[in-house]
Amino acid sequence: MKHTGSRIEDRGSSENSRSDCRSRLNPQSVILALFLCFATSAHAGAQREVALSASVRSMLQRAVSDQAAPKLAFSSQQEAQAWLDEMSQRLAKKIPDAEYRFDLLSTVHYEATRAGLDPHMVLGLIEVESGFRKYAVSKVGARGYMQVMPFWKRAIGANDHNLFHLRTNLRYGCTILRHYLDIEKGDLYRALGRYNGSLGKPEYPNLVKAAWHKHWVPGRRTTS
Repeated sequence: MKHTGSRIEDRGSSENSRSDCRSRLNPQSVILALFLCFATSAHAGAQREVALSASVRSMLQRAVSDQAAPKLAFSSQQEAQAWLDEMSQRLAKKIPDAEYRFDLLSTVHYEATRAGLDPHMVLGLIEVESGFRKYAVSKVGARGYMQVMPFWKRAIGANDHNLFHLRTNLRYGCTILRHYLDIEKGDLYRALGRYNGSLGKPEYPNLVKAAWHKHWVPGRRTTS
């Protein structure tokens, strides 16, 4: 399976059904329960909007608005293809559509590298935050793969930005995490706590680290 195009488009993905939302209620209540079970199962914590200085806001706005065409940062096309093939195999159970997997992985790698983040760590974060569900919504309203809160559109983006759009969601998420890393002077543990709204609590950073090292380290045999 080869992915040769350099431009990444958001084609949508099939979402896995959730079998743990069964109910004995009437049909209308069953529908509501299913929606709530799906919508609130993401991992976003108690994220809060904070004031940004004018310089920081301007920097983040430039980062979010950059429309350069995505391209993979590998030394060769063969190296890029090998990475895509390996990561795609690991993601196959969560996203059956092979073409969409390649789009997602290519965009993750591009946006993470662009922000100075390890793409494999970002894959671990996405696994914890949304389980690779494009339309995941947390109980506090965070959206998409990287569970971006809507207030970030007002703070550094535009109201018409769609946080369920593949590249938009990853662009925001990686930009925000880079911002927190800068605040924490490179301390990923604390930056992850800020990202999730759980600074000072070990559970979330440990979950991301575990997912990262268990499932997304290249060349390492994964465990289920």
